[in-house]
Amino acid sequence: MTTALITHPDCLGHVNPPGHPERVERLQAIAAALEGEEFAYLVRVEAPLAEDTQILRAHPAGYLASLAERLPERSFAALDADTFLCPGSLAAARRAAGAVVQGVDMVMAGEVRNAFCAVRPPGHHAETETPMGFCLLGNAVIGARHALEAHGLARVAIVDFDVHHGNGTQDLVWNDARILFASTQQMPLYPGTGAASERGAHGQIVNVPLPPGAGGAEFRAAFGAKVLPALEAHAPELVVISAGFDAHHRDPLANLNLREADFAWGRAEICALADRHAAGRVVSTLEGGYDLGALAASVAAHVRVLMERGHG
Repeated sequence: MTTALITHPDCLGHVNPPGHPERVERLQAIAAALEGEEFAYLVRVEAPLAEDTQILRAHPAGYLASLAERLPERSFAALDADTFLCPGSLAAARRAAGAVVQGVDMVMAGEVRNAFCAVRPPGHHAETETPMGFCLLGNAVIGARHALEAHGLARVAIVDFDVHHGNGTQDLVWNDARILFASTQQMPLYPGTGAASERGAHGQIVNVPLPPGAGGAEFRAAFGAKVLPALEAHAPELVVISAGFDAHHRDPLANLNLREADFAWGRAEICALADRHAAGRVVSTLEGGYDLGALAASVAAHVRVLMERGHG
């Protein structure tokens, strides 16, 4: 048992306009951070293209068709002020979603204990029929629904650490009692959702807003008091992590003050819970993180925890 690293060169083919924070260099920094002897035992896998049937478990066919129709032959097509398509965007988005599906397949088959998907574009802002916040497809939800529908699981949890609330994930799972969505995020901040009062149709959504300036102590206390008890009660058979690293104190887009050790602590707590309820099955997928050095160091810390648990 070990850890899979799932990625694909097509994820470099999603190019945003110059100066955009969600840039190709993010994956290049991660790739460089995960080279070397320390990470030699990662099982390195190329992400497949997500199939229509897999994507349609989260998004309607008309939405997928609209993305294809708006794909430009060159340059960029603006979907909103922050979200763009280029000629390679849909292939990258299908690889990003396909990576999470592949990770689910691998952990369910016992080929690996856990997986990290180094992919872009991210996914947690993509609502049922609305791309936004740099996101095109709900990667984490596509993977979670694959676990439920293709592998017959009864309960899955999605845990989101991104500094921005995963409004898209929340929208996609609002009516699905099988999926617990637990999220810590800065408030107030884009996209404006994520209040503790937003609980889902079945009370299966747990939002833990943190004030600007909050650091590791506040994050750990809130996570321990709110997220972990909800996860224990849900007893998920698989945990999907929306791994955003923009709550790092060096990130330019927000104002939380987490450090690599805080991310590693959170992942260790999730992995311990997965050991109790899910045979250790954890699939993590990249969301935000826009300071390249902080992103690389945080991902390396995250993957170290996965590898330690993977060999446990």
